[in-house]
Amino acid sequence: MSAIPAIHVGLKQLGIMEDDARDIYEQVTGQRSLRAMKPNQHEAVLGELRRLGFAKKKDKTELAGDYAPKLRALWLSAWNLGIVRDRRDSALLSFLKRQTGIEHTRFLYYQDDARKVIEALKGWMASKAGVDWSINRLMPSWMNDPRFQVVRAQVLILQDKGVLDPSSTPKQLISLLIGHDDLDDVTSKEWVSFQKKLGTKIRKEMKL
Repeated sequence: MSAIPAIHVGLKQLGIMEDDARDIYEQVTGQRSLRAMKPNQHEAVLGELRRLGFAKKKDKTELAGDYAPKLRALWLSAWNLGIVRDRRDSALLSFLKRQTGIEHTRFLYYQDDARKVIEALKGWMASKAGVDWSINRLMPSWMNDPRFQVVRAQVLILQDKGVLDPSSTPKQLISLLIGHDDLDDVTSKEWVSFQKKLGTKIRKEMKL
């Protein structure tokens, strides 16, 4: 059975864009097109996507509970910053247990326990990836959006690695990525989409 449909699912799940997908193809097989590959090369690409975190079957340790969406969003942001090596829910649950002793997010009943793991994640992202979580009420609301704060840190990482122009400000580069200067109009969903796109570039540079 062809592995091509599974490859397309994996690319979508991991948020890998077309140009970055072709870079992966070439790295693994020497070809930049699925059409030019043989079946064993398709399997090799699929294996690489699984190494990057693609799970064909639903994770049996799927998160649940009131705090699960917040924790998953932070975990995937850390993945897109290049500091988390395993994006799966099971890896997040291991982190949760190390921080709180609690086995699963469905057992996070108390705000104090949830805050402990949330702050641990945010502190890790601040120290290892330079995310600035500070709030300034005098600044535009989008600058206080945690999703933007992650994107800004990603831009700085890519500037430091020479992937993005180091002479430009993060706002200039983000505006260029978005296609306009009015960042007030950017939705939360769009910020997450930019995180995925920049995360692919970061993991490529870090060879993760």
